[in-house]
Amino acid sequence: MTRRELPNRAIVIGAGFGGMASALRLRSKGYDVTLIDRCVALGGRAQVFERGGFRHDAGPTVITAPFLFEELFDLFGERMADHINLVPLTPWYRFCFLDGETFDYGGTLEQTLAEITRIEPRDGEGYLRLLAHSRRIFDIGFTELSAQPFDRFMTMVRQIPRLLGLGSYRTVWGLVSRYISNPKLRQAFSIQPLLLGGNPFDTTSIYGLIHFLERAHGVHFAIGGTGAITTALGDLMRRHLVKVMLDTTVAAIDVRDGVARSVTLADGRTIDADVIVSDCDPAHLYGAMIPKAEQARSARLKLAAAHFSMGLFVLYFGTTRTYPEVAHHTIWFGERYRELLKDIFDRKILSDDFSLYLHRPTATDASFAPPGCDSFYVLCPVPNLQGQIDWSQEGPRLRDRIVKALGSSILPELEATITADFFMTPEDFERDYLSTHGAGFSVAPLFRQSAWFRFHNRAEGIQNLFLVGAGTHPGAGVPGVLCSAKVVDTLIPSMVTP
Repeated sequence: MTRRELPNRAIVIGAGFGGMASALRLRSKGYDVTLIDRCVALGGRAQVFERGGFRHDAGPTVITAPFLFEELFDLFGERMADHINLVPLTPWYRFCFLDGETFDYGGTLEQTLAEITRIEPRDGEGYLRLLAHSRRIFDIGFTELSAQPFDRFMTMVRQIPRLLGLGSYRTVWGLVSRYISNPKLRQAFSIQPLLLGGNPFDTTSIYGLIHFLERAHGVHFAIGGTGAITTALGDLMRRHLVKVMLDTTVAAIDVRDGVARSVTLADGRTIDADVIVSDCDPAHLYGAMIPKAEQARSARLKLAAAHFSMGLFVLYFGTTRTYPEVAHHTIWFGERYRELLKDIFDRKILSDDFSLYLHRPTATDASFAPPGCDSFYVLCPVPNLQGQIDWSQEGPRLRDRIVKALGSSILPELEATITADFFMTPEDFERDYLSTHGAGFSVAPLFRQSAWFRFHNRAEGIQNLFLVGAGTHPGAGVPGVLCSAKVVDTLIPSMVTP
């Protein structure tokens, strides 16, 4: 068989959701696909940890756009429901404030309005207007533009009038404050950017579309956890002959005459390819995997000016008792909000106070823990490694402070019931996932780092190389990275002749 008769060879670097979705989409186009990842299991940051009989989803835990997963099974004439059991959650989130007040967000619109008016009667109508505005953003920002390539400047220019009309120059905090008056509700309705690596006081209000996305499609959990989704996608790839190489690091992309032609592994092996898709952090890709001389000036400038998301301190633990009063997803607010975020994002210092996201999967799926026990993880936003924090010293201290704070509030006696605990710091994100500065979500979702201004899905200045994942358009979060694979799908034709 001659070279021209061989199937087109595609390599996907990184087996996060963006990488797996890209591998499946390329396979459905007829490519001979090899997926390579440095982790020992599929999922990228969506690894699964097991300690002392407790199971923990290591990465994303909130599923808000299940139809994006359904599309991947549809490509091969299969039904997602035959392989993944997604269940809707109510409430979506429980917000806990320092004074002991709580706010349950989610469920039906009537349930949400009842909760809002219980706290602030005037804000019921404001929420409806916020939701209407969010729908307008969603109709353009998600429905029309999330799978639209922004590798040409005129694409961006044509969208500017509509983006300005939606008030995209405002921040998420500014958008919420237009419609909501109560300080606690303002905090609750502005936290979504933090789940994508952004400061609500800096993040473009385009991300306000999440309000309508959640309302339209709900918040879900996969029985078995996010790991059950990665397992199902892995099985789908195996059924359709996607090759998978795990525990294997791609050290470099080989570019000759402006064309990406192969990848070099850390052990020195080289694998040729006709198409390469990178699900790596773009800052690492352009900073360490491709010679500067082969890059377009625009990519070099973006890297030099990049503002990165915050880091994450993630504490995983079990408890020797259950806490049935704790919701599946809890947002626990500390003493400060705006000033705390300034410490994290701008000053890059580790504060004495903190706010937390608490995940209790055993609220929905008891298999995550032994009988009579609960499984938890706590995510604490912290400065990325640009903050020069000594995590060998501060990690254990922060662990103890979090346990004490939760033990004196929503998890009574935690210090006595906690077991099998361990944590990850930004240093682990940098080492395990090659995340530049240990950032939790690559570059931050600022307006100046969105759409055309973000790292392009078609590599800048290099042919046959494409980018997916949190640092590319449309952005971080499970829906964002799945949509980045849809963008690349539009850029790569079926069975290109080499």
